[in-house]
Amino acid sequence: MAKKHVALSLFWRTFTLLLTLLALAVVVWVFTLRALDVGGQPEPLGRQLAGTVAALRESLQAVARADRPALARNLAQRGGLRLLPRAAGDTWTPLRDDRWHLAMASALRLRLGTDVLLASTVNGNAGLWVGFAADQEAWWLLTDPPATGSAMDAYLWGALALLGTLLASVLIAKRINQPLRDLSFAASKIRGGAFESRLDETNITSEIREVNMGFNRMARELARVEEDRAVMLAGISHDLRTPLARLRLEAEMSVHDEEARSNMADDIDQLDAIIDKFMDYARPGETHLKPVQLQRLVEKEAAAFRDPSEIQISSKVTPDVKVQADEVELGRVFANLFENARRYGRNIDTGVAMVQVSFQRTGHWVICSVRDSGSGVPPEKLGQLTTPFFRGDAARTAATGAGLGLAIVEKAMQRMGGQVEIANAPEGGLLVHLRLKFTKP
Repeated sequence: MAKKHVALSLFWRTFTLLLTLLALAVVVWVFTLRALDVGGQPEPLGRQLAGTVAALRESLQAVARADRPALARNLAQRGGLRLLPRAAGDTWTPLRDDRWHLAMASALRLRLGTDVLLASTVNGNAGLWVGFAADQEAWWLLTDPPATGSAMDAYLWGALALLGTLLASVLIAKRINQPLRDLSFAASKIRGGAFESRLDETNITSEIREVNMGFNRMARELARVEEDRAVMLAGISHDLRTPLARLRLEAEMSVHDEEARSNMADDIDQLDAIIDKFMDYARPGETHLKPVQLQRLVEKEAAAFRDPSEIQISSKVTPDVKVQADEVELGRVFANLFENARRYGRNIDTGVAMVQVSFQRTGHWVICSVRDSGSGVPPEKLGQLTTPFFRGDAARTAATGAGLGLAIVEKAMQRMGGQVEIANAPEGGLLVHLRLKFTKP
């Protein structure tokens, strides 16, 4: 029995993650605000402290001087207030002059007068000390200092909140985009012919799970179609070449006219070549990339065109140029380009196709250029040259090709991760640029 999975839509998943992030951000900002102002508002605290001092002043004035030390001890025991006589030799430190303490001191002095002293330490004892006079006697009142956060604490909390929000946003965005990245990677593998690529069908997000299941079904169908195509191509090749071989044998044995026999042999060779073109274009897309020495490959393919009265190939590729490619596929690319030049790129005056092969390094790429000496192609038809069965002009329509040469070149370059660009050369003729990845020797 298939395992059941919790269905959660992409919207609610995103909403839940963002809601969690916002909740955590609010909590952090609450701590930040508390770090800025933990001790409450300074004005009400100053007024409250002024009321306490005023009550103490009246209490001290209401008793005899001899009884005032006893009153101070009684206040310390019962009220938790430390009331100490202020001596002329006392040493004290003023309060911090930040905004919070200044506001509190201003509210206190507004009620008690400007002769009130405020200190953070008296004789080395820390606290909030208030110095006041009562009936020509000076006193110190010690209270607990308000717990106020420093600006550095606030900045630290704010920085932590900002950093935490940024990191959480990155993690959420990465988690949301991860299925899309997986899908893109799997699609690129499918494009390269790796039909066994599969995506996770147990994802908790319902939309992503459905997309992955649909993608996997598509990959399985493509694998089956590719397998069927390979079997079909092998059967077509065998079934067509067998009667062609018999035709050749019968023509050699039964046709006595030398010219007719030669023409029949040429027609059979043409049919065989067209079958090869179809097979090249329809072959499976799997390639085996490795470093390939470009000069050696160009010379190898050029050596197959031996008749100098039809085509002459010159190469300026140096031995140190290596590219990442499938040697068989790249050889097929150059063979089709040379054959295309031999058929359609001949010089009008000499009747010979002069082909030049050159290269150029551009960053991590090698651009190999193949130019013939023909009349080129009308600019409006350049974009159609790689279309299967398309020929660039009326003269090519009557030619003996299948119209697949440049289509095979483009498809082979795509399988190797390269690109093809076709243009008319400024000096005349057709110019084909092959863009391949450079490999260090």
